[in-house]
Amino acid sequence: MNTDFPIVLELTGICKRFTGVQALQDVSLRLRAGEVHALMGQNGAGKSTLIKVLTGVHAPDAGTVTLAGREIRAASPQDAQRLGISTVYQEVNLCPNLSVAENIFAGRYPRTGWQGGWRIDWARMQREAAALLARLDLHIDVTRLLAGYSVAVQQMVAIARALSIQARVLVLDEPTSSLDESEVQRLFAVLRRLRGEGLAILFVTHFLDEVYAISDRITVLRNGRFVGEYRAGELDRGALITAMVGRELAPAAQAVRQPQAAVSDRTVLLEARGLARKGQLHPIDLQIRCGEVVGLAGLLGSGRTELARLLFGLDAADAGELRLNDRVVHLDHPAQAIRHGMGLCPEDRKSDGIVGELSVRENIALALQARLGVRRTLSRRRQQELAERFIGALGIRTADAETPIAQLSGGNQQKALLARWLATQPALLILDEPTRGIDVAAKQEIMDQILRLAQDGMAVLFISSELDEVVRVSDRIVVLRDRRKVGDLPAGTSEAAICDLIAAGA
Repeated sequence: MNTDFPIVLELTGICKRFTGVQALQDVSLRLRAGEVHALMGQNGAGKSTLIKVLTGVHAPDAGTVTLAGREIRAASPQDAQRLGISTVYQEVNLCPNLSVAENIFAGRYPRTGWQGGWRIDWARMQREAAALLARLDLHIDVTRLLAGYSVAVQQMVAIARALSIQARVLVLDEPTSSLDESEVQRLFAVLRRLRGEGLAILFVTHFLDEVYAISDRITVLRNGRFVGEYRAGELDRGALITAMVGRELAPAAQAVRQPQAAVSDRTVLLEARGLARKGQLHPIDLQIRCGEVVGLAGLLGSGRTELARLLFGLDAADAGELRLNDRVVHLDHPAQAIRHGMGLCPEDRKSDGIVGELSVRENIALALQARLGVRRTLSRRRQQELAERFIGALGIRTADAETPIAQLSGGNQQKALLARWLATQPALLILDEPTRGIDVAAKQEIMDQILRLAQDGMAVLFISSELDEVVRVSDRIVVLRDRRKVGDLPAGTSEAAICDLIAAGA
């Protein structure tokens, strides 16, 4: 790799603080012409905030941004575009009801007519749109509505729009999350061509294979801080994971959870056979037994949450089958999963879990009321009894059951969500990042409660980015990488062994 490529964009000492949260602290980033630069980090590392500072969504509290040797300060995304910094986001932010050409030039239509143009020059716009797409080796009818094309084609149209402003820097935020393998390879071919033309490309992804397939350099962030910049060819997968996690991982002798032979003799409660969803999860086999805690390990973007959503009926599978108590079931809606004795504590408790305006009592009663249906109302007295019982059993710290749940701490909100599902007496409880964003004491209490639930016969699928938590509570650990299952490990497995498997993918 040529080490003399000039630096096009440089961020130095970037700091950004929101209410109560230091999102970025002294972060640096250098992008060179003719390189693809991967930005890596776990959830909460500060990647999204850094992109928003770069693209003018947020103003930094401190630090400088230099473009082609000149200090800049983009006041808005439009300002960043005028400076030559274009961004393509994970969710294609285009207008499906407009044509391909209109999407590429929206807000900047070429015009013709007397003194500066009062009419849209349709022929020129279509001609230039086709030329931009040809640069990406895409030859389609630009007069057709965007909605008529696949997500992969829409992604290319979004890139063409970004290039239409003569961008010097192209930011791609999770561009492959909805693409299949062949579509990813086509995108990478385009990125290699753009790299060869001298464009500086910032590539944000969670998929290790993609990082090493396309990137020249890697910058790692952790907890809002700069960890380091590395050449991709000089940083192996294990070292990258260690940089993201932030510590050397425990050897096998220090593993906490020990094998429990009795678990393997218990009844299989849930079995997935070849369960898959295009662009989200490759076919996966999974068994969970009564009284067993199955840990789901993998980096962010490995397919953990996608699997949880498939199992709970939030998303529909494209292939495979799901069996409960050895009977095939088809879950098209979470209400069906609840009726089959399943519960899910979602990853984002604020957006997908709690209803902040409702009381602790009402939040705890929600799932049981859903299970009863609209014709059978859970009485106020019964709601109160449930709330008081679980407030006491889980140690939920609240003035009383009528306190709005938004006023509770993160740990107590998480306990209330756990109480919501325990009230339904589920046979299987799926916990997606149940300890995220809560203090150490609350984490300990929740993990202890998980172990007690398993001892009482409940099956638990435990998903966490914290490998030490997975190792501690799991009877068995399923490892995912890049939306595939890459291993099934017994209790007693070390954190280091899990990371080796994620890195190797074997």
